Amino acid sequence: MNHLLSIEDLDRAAIERIVEQAERFAEVSDREIKKVPTLRGRMVLNLFYEASTRTRSSFEIAAKRLSADVVNFASSGSSVEKGESLKDTVLTLSAHKPDAIVLRTPWAGAAELISRWCSAAVVNAGDGKHEHPTQALLDVYTLRRHLGEISGASIWIVGDITHSRVARSNILAFQKMGAKVTVAGPPTLIPRGIEALGCEVRYSLEEITGADVVYALRMQRERMIESSLPSLREYVACYQINARRLSARQVLMHPGPVNRGIELSGEVIDSPRALITAQVEAGVVVRMAVLYELLAGTPERNPSQAPEPQLA
Repeated sequence: MNHLLSIEDLDRAAIERIVEQAERFAEVSDREIKKVPTLRGRMVLNLFYEASTRTRSSFEIAAKRLSADVVNFASSGSSVEKGESLKDTVLTLSAHKPDAIVLRTPWAGAAELISRWCSAAVVNAGDGKHEHPTQALLDVYTLRRHLGEISGASIWIVGDITHSRVARSNILAFQKMGAKVTVAGPPTLIPRGIEALGCEVRYSLEEITGADVVYALRMQRERMIESSLPSLREYVACYQINARRLSARQVLMHPGPVNRGIELSGEVIDSPRALITAQVEAGVVVRMAVLYELLAGTPERNPSQAPEPQLA
């Protein structure tokens, strides 16, 4: 694997390999000393054009736990504010010879373009409304740990499907792992033709009791060019996941940040059915596994690197 641009780049075996590697790194995370020398001497550049808490911090922690050098770059306060293009920024930073670039941008397809402009391994950390593959991988990891097996599970993804890069990556990843995926939400927030991805579509939550997993999405009002709903009050009334809609046997997921009282009620966020904190915890070890796969697990990038990570 040279880059991670999309879940479409991975087959089921590759997803399972990354998840199993993350399991091994989880053992390291439970130790008093959490650092391993696997990527010593490598440089990871975090290039973020959008605000992020979970993704950016977990990639930074992941790289540091693998002993890589980390450089964080945010567009705010940089030459981007003077009009420098994405390509020129990447070419400038590439002069420092990073081994991997972790990229988040508001532009769909930007990660794929950057992979053509530099020799570094590129990880898509979210490109506009397109994809967020590492979020899907950590969600697979979280569900495997909780359910034991995803194959055959019914997973409902609820909310703002149109503007969600997480939804697209998760639809692909969950189906590759054998789950049945249904997307649900207002007609104005479900893109036309999404059934082509293999999922089913519902415009109400009447049948949600049949789901094993309920995955709620944030209302991404910053990406809405025009009003997609008459009001948030109507959305809450029809689509909010609350104690009335979530049964005791179902588990709840959310990629964060959560808008309390909108897509989720406070009572379900704080309930034992919610795996939201577990998803955040999974972010570090899964992103460690991705960086390992790209920089240490590929012979052509580092011929002398052993196939298994150094855990001591």
